[in-house]
Amino acid sequence: MRLPLPQFPTPARSPRHIAEVVETTTTEFLAQCLDPESLDFAQMPPFGSWVQAMDEVSGNPIYGVVYHATTSPLDSVHRATALGLSLVELREQQPQIFAMLKTEFRVAIVGYRDGAAGNLCYQHLPPRPPQVHQAVYRCDPADIITFTEQLDFLRILMDLGGAPVDGLLGAVIRTVYQLRKLDRDWLVAAGRTLNVLLKDDYDRLRVILSQIHP
Repeated sequence: MRLPLPQFPTPARSPRHIAEVVETTTTEFLAQCLDPESLDFAQMPPFGSWVQAMDEVSGNPIYGVVYHATTSPLDSVHRATALGLSLVELREQQPQIFAMLKTEFRVAIVGYRDGAAGNLCYQHLPPRPPQVHQAVYRCDPADIITFTEQLDFLRILMDLGGAPVDGLLGAVIRTVYQLRKLDRDWLVAAGRTLNVLLKDDYDRLRVILSQIHP
């Protein structure tokens, strides 16, 4: 008589655990969103939002900012085609669609926290990027507030190639400003730092700051 295999409960996934690293470089990494637990499309993180992964060797959290996201078929042969169905109709008539797509996002690395140095935050590239298959989490708001006490990360974003830099700067500053409960002193300091980085290009500075609102 064959005994039934024991059934173990599936561990609950942390709401902050949203993706997994699938490609990594010194300055950035590509992450693929985890499949949602319900029949739905994966939720990509917002443009300019903060995420973190881990350097497996040192155990240091690595912080980054989302600057590009895509949803596409799992393979490069088949393209998605318009079906003319609502989301509810897709669930009812074409449920396999949800398993045939992947959502990925690119993250610019802006710094890390060094546990060996008393959890000090450093706003420069870490010795190593996160490894492939490392978990990617939404940053805790308290960690973002602590990390952004200094503003050197803005220079890293300014030098980011292949990204809509001005829009990204506006989105990142807006996100932090809101997390800081509209701390005007911090916003003024960020504006002054940007002005220096932009070398008194007031038109560009005005466009960036116009994207910041409560």
